[in-house]
Amino acid sequence: MRIGTFQLDKNSKVFIIAELSANHNGSIEVALETIKAAKRAGADCIKLQTYTADTITIDSNKDDFLIKGTIWDGKNLHKLYQEAYTPWEWHETLFKAAEAEGLVCFSSPFDPTSVALLERLNTPAYKIASFEITDIPLIELVASKGKPIIISTGIAEEADIELALDACRRMGNNDIALLKCTSSYPAPIEEANLIMIKDFAERYGVISGLSDHTMGSTAAIVATCFGGKIIEKHFILDRSIGGPDASFSMNEAEFTAMVKAVREAESAMGVVDYSLTDKQIKGKDFCRSLYVTEDVKTGEVFTPQNVRSIRPGFGLHPKYYNEILGKTANRDLEKGERFSLDFFYRNQCDKMQ
Repeated sequence: MRIGTFQLDKNSKVFIIAELSANHNGSIEVALETIKAAKRAGADCIKLQTYTADTITIDSNKDDFLIKGTIWDGKNLHKLYQEAYTPWEWHETLFKAAEAEGLVCFSSPFDPTSVALLERLNTPAYKIASFEITDIPLIELVASKGKPIIISTGIAEEADIELALDACRRMGNNDIALLKCTSSYPAPIEEANLIMIKDFAERYGVISGLSDHTMGSTAAIVATCFGGKIIEKHFILDRSIGGPDASFSMNEAEFTAMVKAVREAESAMGVVDYSLTDKQIKGKDFCRSLYVTEDVKTGEVFTPQNVRSIRPGFGLHPKYYNEILGKTANRDLEKGERFSLDFFYRNQCDKMQ
């Protein structure tokens, strides 16, 4: 999978997305400053959401359209999205600003008209939001564009995931990533279930990662250690500016710390390799080895008192210790000498060679 200049595979670095979402709070100046801040914080990408209140829902005060059980309780869906949407006339400006900063920019579409807009802007990828994973016609349309498609799984059962993947592949698109997501705002860390990231990759043969709504960096670090190659986190200049997503978004300092932690986690993971670095080889100087620990005269028997396994590591390997005990010395030896198999008679050591 290739998104802009980034090649994503099992050996690539984690692709870190700063989700702008509603964190412009209705100001294009704030949006542009947020893009600059995302670059400073170490993000690889800024992600938008492309909808209007009328393309994502209808204006109705029936009970079905009133939000319950979230931080937006009591709000009408249409009013929430009217407050949160990113004006479509901003999109070209935001795409160009991201490009100027060296950031990838793409978006989550929510209907065919938003896909058409993003195609005109030559978006390098698409994101399917968690709540849209069941919108198979939308997924088919997006997949038909032949660009990488990243799908969040926040409300998905196994059957939902399989239907979405089948929709992509039916359209000839195999450039698919699945993101583990918990659709709570903010999400409790104990509900993250990040082991699914590894399972997604193995079970479905896709790039996997995390769309994170938890507080802090812990989930992102663990996701990295489970092989996640995409981390998406809501990003805001300053939570004090407010907005629908402010309470569970990271500010610049927090995002910077998260990026640093993810990059350190990547470095710490390393590869399966039993060879030693030069520093590790040097460290073997301090391991155990066999030394003469008391003066020994020719003909004396080697005992636990005059031969011991001690530091440093320049003497004989301790694996010979039990075979040496009881043998007789063929020369005088001084305390502190590195032990050698030559220190007893040849016929006693032949069988040890």
